[in-house]
Amino acid sequence: MRKPAAHIVWDWNGTLFHDIDAVIAATNSAFAEIGLEPITLERYRELYCVPVPRFYERLMGRLPTEAEWLVMDETFHRHYAEHRVGCGLAEGAELLLEGWQAAGRSQSILSMFGHDELIPLVRGMGIASWFVRVEGRTGPSGGSKSAHMVRHLAAMDGVDPGRTVVIGDAADDAVAARDAGAYAVLYTGGSHSRSSLAAAGVPVVDSLAEAVQVAGDLAGGTAS
Repeated sequence: MRKPAAHIVWDWNGTLFHDIDAVIAATNSAFAEIGLEPITLERYRELYCVPVPRFYERLMGRLPTEAEWLVMDETFHRHYAEHRVGCGLAEGAELLLEGWQAAGRSQSILSMFGHDELIPLVRGMGIASWFVRVEGRTGPSGGSKSAHMVRHLAAMDGVDPGRTVVIGDAADDAVAARDAGAYAVLYTGGSHSRSSLAAAGVPVVDSLAEAVQVAGDLAGGTAS
C-alpha cells in the first residue's frame, strides 16, 4: 500500500519569514503606548510565550486589562505592518522548500498571523505553489495554536500526522505538534531563546537547513 509522503508544516513569522527585527520594533511601539520600557531582543526571547497576554504579564507583573490588551494588540499590528516591508524569507528558505517538494514530499504553512494578510504575502514571495495549504489565523489574536493544527492536518488529503513535522520558532509549535500527533523541530532564529526552546523536549536547531534535515529523519522520506 502506498503510504503518505513525509510532510512539513511550516510556521511563518520567525521561521520562514525572517521578521524578528520588525517584531521587536513593533513590540516596543506597543509598550510605549502604555508606558512600558523598551525591550531588547535577548530579553524578548527570554520572556516571550503564548498566549501573548501572558507574555505581557511576565513584563508587567500582572495580566493587562482588556483595554490595555486591545491598545497594545492594535498598536503592535499597526507598527508591524510598517516594519515588515523590509523583511524577507529566512536564509536559504527558497532552496529548502524547492528541494523538499522535488523529493516527492509535501508541505504547508500554518500561522497565527492573520489569514487575509498571510495569503498575499506568501504569494508575493513567489513561493505559494510549493504548499498544498496555506492557512493563517481567522479568529482573535493571542490564542493557542493546537486546535488550529489539528484542523489544519485534518483538512489535507493524504497527510498523516505520524509522518508530519512542524517546524517553528516557538515552544507553542511543539505543543501544537504534540496535540496533533505530529513531530516538531524548533528553530532559534525567531522569538524564543535556545534554552526556552530546549525545555519543549524536541530537537532544537540553529538553521532551517538543519531543521529540514532533522524533519526528514523524523518523518521518513518519499511515499512508497
